[in-house]
Amino acid sequence: MSATFHDLKGKSVFITGGGSGIGAFLTEGFLLQGAKVAFVGRSDATEFCDEMEEKYGVRPLFIQCDITDIPALKAAMQQAAEAHGAITALVNNAANDKRHETLDVDEEFWDWSQSINLKAYFFACQEAVKGMKEAGGGSIINFTSISYMMGNAGYPAYTTANSGINGMTRSLAREFGPDKIRLNAIAPGWVLTDKQKELWVTPEALEEHLGRQCLKDTLGPEDIVGATLFLASDSSKMMTGQAMVVDGGVVVTG
Repeated sequence: MSATFHDLKGKSVFITGGGSGIGAFLTEGFLLQGAKVAFVGRSDATEFCDEMEEKYGVRPLFIQCDITDIPALKAAMQQAAEAHGAITALVNNAANDKRHETLDVDEEFWDWSQSINLKAYFFACQEAVKGMKEAGGGSIINFTSISYMMGNAGYPAYTTANSGINGMTRSLAREFGPDKIRLNAIAPGWVLTDKQKELWVTPEALEEHLGRQCLKDTLGPEDIVGATLFLASDSSKMMTGQAMVVDGGVVVTG
């Protein structure tokens, strides 16, 4: 931990996909700040919660849930609010970047991809803003990707959702700004999670991608945590409707 955000201590935080990949690092990062963390995931995360409790003396609240089941997702968020108080920091992190080609996509796959990568984000935001309005404000961080900014082929349904996340973030930032609710997006570059290493990382692909980066180090999940904490904290209290890129310098904005 390189920085302490004092206002995050005791804050009620809800993370989708918070038990693996980038999400697990986010859960740990918020716990280190003293936040009350609840998260959902499809796979059992009991072992991860045991590890966090052993390391930090506090246990995150894990609720097993498929985020494409919107009533279950909302029920999980309500359970988290009952346990920790109104959610004032929501991190929409869960996503699936399964590779596919345009000519192979049918309606079922399209709907599945959008349900995970966009639809669940919207309805998590919808549920969160109710409590945030009553609490006097909050911060929502939506994870997108630089994939759509690069115009990458190989997963068009995913990049479509990525772009949609940014449009949604900006619209909701405008709508709920008067309620002191901030919405921002984080666009990571190629973060070398265990899943990425197992499925997509080859020496050739990694070399090509690093050639595009200004900074020649690979990105790990831990490199995304600081930006997320900053956006959840009042340190960024006048920042909303923005997309923060953390990619080692592949794409540029502005």
